[in-house]
Amino acid sequence: MKRKLIGLLLCVAMTATMLAGCGSKGGDAPADAPAADTPAEAPAESGDDAEADAPAASGDVITIGFAQVGHESDWRTASTKSCQDVFSAENGYDLQFVDCDNDSAVQLEAVRGFIEQDVDYIIIDPIVSTGWDTVLTECEDAGIPVIVIDRTIDDSDKYVSWVGSNFKTEGLAAGEWLKAYAAEKGINEINALVIEGSTGASATIGRTEGFKEIADREGWTIVDSQSGDFTQDGGAEVMESYCKSYEGKFNVVVCQNDNEAFGAMDAMKQAGISYGVEGDVILISFDACTAGLEFVKSGDINADFECNPLAAPFVEEVIKTLASGGTPEKEVYMEEHWFVNEDILSTIEVNGETHNLTVVTDDIIAAQY
Repeated sequence: MKRKLIGLLLCVAMTATMLAGCGSKGGDAPADAPAADTPAEAPAESGDDAEADAPAASGDVITIGFAQVGHESDWRTASTKSCQDVFSAENGYDLQFVDCDNDSAVQLEAVRGFIEQDVDYIIIDPIVSTGWDTVLTECEDAGIPVIVIDRTIDDSDKYVSWVGSNFKTEGLAAGEWLKAYAAEKGINEINALVIEGSTGASATIGRTEGFKEIADREGWTIVDSQSGDFTQDGGAEVMESYCKSYEGKFNVVVCQNDNEAFGAMDAMKQAGISYGVEGDVILISFDACTAGLEFVKSGDINADFECNPLAAPFVEEVIKTLASGGTPEKEVYMEEHWFVNEDILSTIEVNGETHNLTVVTDDIIAAQY
């Protein structure tokens, strides 16, 4: 498998021909919420063809280094399990996994460690979006293709593909849904509190920019916006402070992932503030993990905008393309859905396109990761 000279020439050729491209679900769920369960859902293949197309069909073991953000959320757990399921020993892979625990310095060193191990491919879910050009140049010089998942890298294009979600579109969708929902409910004034994700993460940046764009256009007030670091404890801490500082001054809370929403729910409950479909505060979340959808169905969360964590099957397709001498797409967007409790809206318009809204049922929850 190891033909580094050929690999280097392939990387150089791809870099010369491909255009530069762009670019979290996470924490512990409440005790009464179901645990994340992530099946490996690969793109459809069947029978002997699937086996023949597998990168390791020749019997060679493919070594992959995966530098994961951490373990801060249900989404992150699902993302990690997806990679472990797809890139298993049974499937012909040797997965070298590093949980970087939200430390960008550790992540850079993990990637350099993979270079020293002379792995065949490197997968990175970047903790922050900048500071990558030097180490990606080192990967390129070593002839090791890099595939980026989930979050984006903004200061270098020295990777073969990025697989993930359009975070700004998610933020725009949350804003467009809130506009339409408020109109249906006769709500004339929006005063929103935002609990952001980790500082510097592309998911945080995109969701913040997207929602703010709609808020500015509609003349809404964003009362405050602080980081909850994509964790349940962070969401609870920020929301507890909000409840004390802005009592009676907000009617919307936007949490940038489900675990932050779980923490915000705990804090509002303790403060005696009602939320959700029957409450005084509209609660919006992102990720749509299983536990999140449970709370959408119960009416505690009004709307939840999916960010698909199951990138590994798509990454394997990129690897297959590279192994066969092809050039993969620079950007691979995964299919995602937007979930609601009430059926008063069936669609919303985002960027001039019509998107369906999915009312959460038991069947929907059972099918989710």
